Amino acid sequence: MINSITEQESFYSDLEKKSFRELLTGINNEDKKVPLVVEKVIPSIEELVTKAFPRMKDGGRLFYIGAGTSGRLGVLDASEIPPTFGMDPGKVIGLIAGGDYALRNAVEDAEDDFEQAWKDLQEYDICEKDTLVGIAASGRTPYVIGGLRKARKEGLLTASIAMTTNSEIGKEAEVVIEAVVGPEFVTGSTRMKAGTAQKLILNMISTTLMIKLGHVKGNRMIDMQLTNQKLVERGTKMIIDETGLPYKNAKEMLLKHGSVRNAVNAFFTDKK
Repeated sequence: MINSITEQESFYSDLEKKSFRELLTGINNEDKKVPLVVEKVIPSIEELVTKAFPRMKDGGRLFYIGAGTSGRLGVLDASEIPPTFGMDPGKVIGLIAGGDYALRNAVEDAEDDFEQAWKDLQEYDICEKDTLVGIAASGRTPYVIGGLRKARKEGLLTASIAMTTNSEIGKEAEVVIEAVVGPEFVTGSTRMKAGTAQKLILNMISTTLMIKLGHVKGNRMIDMQLTNQKLVERGTKMIIDETGLPYKNAKEMLLKHGSVRNAVNAFFTDKK
């Protein structure tokens, strides 16, 4: 029988007998532990982004692989990069065991194939410039183990994110991130604290890289896609702050040039 931290018995019992308030308070109390655990692994996250940055600056890409909740979180983080930072959708890519169908459905045995991740990655012509991050709360998902093992042999930068110590995926990666959040409120439900920790770590990785790659100026997303009126208004305000233009003119500049960066650059170019 496999003994895993993520499968350990909850600190809480008789959940079905608790009141709504007791359940919510218990979940919240457990959630409070997560940021403190993530703080402890910042040095490992720093090692990853420091090594990944020059690869991405040189044209490399960032890949996430995982199964179940871990895979979904990787896909989520990757999917938010283009609208947030204006980055090409092919620069940060999330893959889940079982394919896109598995985003909304359980796919039987999808995560148990050691060879499938590398096959999935081949569709993207993955190469030595790329970075592969394997995500598995339990740290022992075959899909992730196999993908990291092959990628490291092929010269890619590899990293693992697990919620247990001495993880199997960690043995296959150059950079090891192990954020041990402890037993879940509902025993074994790693969509809870483990998932929250993974989401925080992925946010830190991708946001830090996007900032360093030049997609943020000051504290603003100057390359965000203008996909709704809220973002158009946000972009207009940024241009007003940068240029002093009246609202109407700033909005016209934004819509004409398609991004805050382009609009501001055009404004200052015209002024020369």
